[in-house]
Amino acid sequence: MARYIFDGTMTGLLSCIFRAFQFKEFNVSVSSDPHAQSGLFDDSVDVPSNDEQAQRVWQGLKQKASAGALKRFYYSFLSEQDQAFQHCFNFAVYIFQSQRSVDQDYGHADVLGVSQWAKQVGREKHRMEAFVRFKKSKDGLFLSLIAPDFNVLPIIEGHFKRRYQDQRWLIYDEKRKYGLYYDLNEVHQVQMDALAIDSQITIGHSQDFSIELDDDEALYDQLWKDYFRSVNIEARKNMKLHIQYVPKRYWRYMNEKTL
Repeated sequence: MARYIFDGTMTGLLSCIFRAFQFKEFNVSVSSDPHAQSGLFDDSVDVPSNDEQAQRVWQGLKQKASAGALKRFYYSFLSEQDQAFQHCFNFAVYIFQSQRSVDQDYGHADVLGVSQWAKQVGREKHRMEAFVRFKKSKDGLFLSLIAPDFNVLPIIEGHFKRRYQDQRWLIYDEKRKYGLYYDLNEVHQVQMDALAIDSQITIGHSQDFSIELDDDEALYDQLWKDYFRSVNIEARKNMKLHIQYVPKRYWRYMNEKTL
């Protein structure tokens, strides 16, 4: 069996699909981890990202699959899991080799697999949109640090741009070391020192980073906590149900969950 190693990008994955058809290699395992364990007789091939090849594959998928299928393919890719990459690869091969529409053939393991991974990523997207909280800096920039299970920044951008059109904001993914910055006109991808940002958000100042929190931020934070306590009905507290809808791993983003 051939083993394709790519750089973890969408361009790289699509380049793997192009190579598979170029060399008629369809019994292939794909991975973004060059150190992952492989079979004894696997032939490993480093597949470079090629924009032209990737574009040809994507245009081909657009002709053969529905918009919903392409969305599921992309969401599944954003999981960053080798298992999902494999499903995406096999899904694309299945679509290209079929003479009929098969993107909803959920009896096929890879069509189902792509759909299941897409649902997980979609769930994480909605939770990030619901639970992200901002801290206001002195210069009016609103900051939020997140560490989602999946790479959802590309698909939450539109939500925050529509919702917060009148303020500058920065959402930074600590795990993947990049963020989205909105300057009142456009959203830009940025990279910076996440530890420094985390420090200044926690204590209000960082010697390594130029942003300081607004003097009133602590007041706003306390007002929100007071409001949360006032509308809470202690007698109806059901922590098991609460955790089901708001898992503990999201509490770090929520002002009302911090002391």
